[in-house]
Amino acid sequence: MRRYARTMAALALATAVVTGTAGWASGNTERAVTGPPPGSAAWRADGVLGRALPDPARATPEQVRRFFAGLNSTQQQELLERHPSVVGNLDGAPLELRYRANSLALRASHDPRYRSLAAPGRQILAFDPRGRGQVAEVFGDLRSARHVSVVVPGSDIDAGTFDRRSDVYGTPAGMARSLYAATGGDGAVVAWAGYTTPVGLGLDAATGTLAEAGAERLTRFTAGLAADGLPAPVVFCHSYGSVVCGLAASRLGATDLVVLGSPGMRADDVAGLRTGARVWVAKDDTDWIDDVPHVEVFGLGHGADPADPGFGALPVPAEDAEGHTGYFAPGTDSLRAFAGIAEGVSR
Repeated sequence: MRRYARTMAALALATAVVTGTAGWASGNTERAVTGPPPGSAAWRADGVLGRALPDPARATPEQVRRFFAGLNSTQQQELLERHPSVVGNLDGAPLELRYRANSLALRASHDPRYRSLAAPGRQILAFDPRGRGQVAEVFGDLRSARHVSVVVPGSDIDAGTFDRRSDVYGTPAGMARSLYAATGGDGAVVAWAGYTTPVGLGLDAATGTLAEAGAERLTRFTAGLAADGLPAPVVFCHSYGSVVCGLAASRLGATDLVVLGSPGMRADDVAGLRTGARVWVAKDDTDWIDDVPHVEVFGLGHGADPADPGFGALPVPAEDAEGHTGYFAPGTDSLRAFAGIAEGVSR
């Protein structure tokens, strides 16, 4: 009875946190962007090669890789120019082709949110303008990388906030850029904002609906990296991004999962993630996430605290980090530890 009372009290507190910040009305929820890339219908109907093109909705990344491997450079370039939005977002397509396709799509866009992303030299691995916009950017040479990391952000991230100037280390680009600078230079880091994130602390942030859709997209993205022959990644999961990673954990093929500022991973413990990856956790004493009740009742909340010793994750020092978005700040003990994990020296 006492345990039930504690659970109900925690649920009431969780509800108060959610409703007090962003409201409880379903009208405030986000609709997840899912399915194949924009322009897929035209791609499917295109007979330019005299044969069917792989269906973006059904072809696996490995099937996509084999398809492009059978094309010459002229054929690849023709598909890029005719369907940049598909080629640029097609997991399994050659990296270099995707960079060029997304550069073309960004230059053709008139949305001011994307102006900085179109700057020369940026390696945009995914660009989907639908909804609030989704982006993935590579720091370093992904093709020759000895180790690869993927950063999965949490709430309030989209094309417009991907690399904002304020709260830099709370953005995927800022986190990835900082991690890349802290490593030895023989790896690459991908800032992956490839899912629809919650806005604020409303119903979306308290439930797993957007995380479930994000987990599917993250799984396919990492399968595309594997199909391209890249090293198995270390995946860094911040805040609500750790919910995404928890739901995707068994399918990611990652060597390590690093969660920071996590509200929970929708699992009771590391064993519940059903992953062969090593699981690490960081949470500093000033992070407000510690005030979020770690419960899951009727779909509300994300379960056990990964920073609890009973969860079984390996601890990452975070004494120098400040707040919810200070983990990747230069000079912090957490960033030094992250760099070691990314480079494999902590395994």
